[in-house]
Amino acid sequence: MTTTVDPDGVLELEIRALRKESEGVLSLTLADPAGRLLPEWEPGAHVDLWLGELVRQYSLCGDPANRREYRLGVLLEPDSRGGSSYVHSVLRPGDLVEVGGPRNHFALVDAAEYVFVAGGIGITPLLPMIRHAAARGARWSLTYGGRTAASMAFTAELARYGDAVCLVPQDERGVIDLAAALGEVRDDTAIYCCGPEPLLAAVEKAAAGWPGGALHVERFQARTPSASELAAEREFVVVCDRADVTVTVPSGQSIMDCLDAAGVSVPSACRDGVCGSCQTRVLKGSPEHRDAVLNPADTDSIMVCVSRAASPELVLDL
Repeated sequence: MTTTVDPDGVLELEIRALRKESEGVLSLTLADPAGRLLPEWEPGAHVDLWLGELVRQYSLCGDPANRREYRLGVLLEPDSRGGSSYVHSVLRPGDLVEVGGPRNHFALVDAAEYVFVAGGIGITPLLPMIRHAAARGARWSLTYGGRTAASMAFTAELARYGDAVCLVPQDERGVIDLAAALGEVRDDTAIYCCGPEPLLAAVEKAAAGWPGGALHVERFQARTPSASELAAEREFVVVCDRADVTVTVPSGQSIMDCLDAAGVSVPSACRDGVCGSCQTRVLKGSPEHRDAVLNPADTDSIMVCVSRAASPELVLDL
């Protein structure tokens, strides 16, 4: 009988393969050492990867139907804080790594048409989305930009989709023409974009006239607060409803740090506002989101690692 890995907690998986996908990008294939099936996931999901003492988040970019393997794509960042350089220089086939998740804050919605826009390693979460859209016969297009053709990963895999894919190496063709990529405003069309912050900001501006909810973006890192936002920070109170604990969060400190000091533990894999593991339900008050997952309309939850309160008090389901 085929068994399945327990999806709760952290998995210990084996690196079955490392493959160079482009200049600076490696793909990792992970599997259970005992051959058990891995937890299910859907397009847009990511996992946490323990790399020495670091934890980093990487999108799953393989086939969700393949329960035997997970595939990740990892870019060697020039200014790596240690995660991507660990993957590229330390990990080898046969090594065991700890993996948390999968979690999905970039889920693919049902739509008649999809417009995909990727920049650099932002192609990774879009690959299974494209596979899904193509399999169900939906209309779709991908515009994929990168610094150079040699730096753009998974292009051989994308070649089978023909004219639905438009590759835009910047050194040859300049930046992506977003007006052409998005086309005319239309209903029942979902726009999915992942890539560096300048691309995401440009897509958000270009899609401003589209119906609400049409645009879906995934960020690599949380937005850095502006100088004016930092100067305007005020202390606020957080009430933990179930624990019956109240803490004061001063300027310059996070909710999570204050909760830790008060003995209230909240799971967190990144503490950077990216992974979503510390998402907590808001029972009362107004959150001020500073993470890379939630948007201003999400008033019923908060990432306590980086976000703050827009009201004097927050009551949390803790």
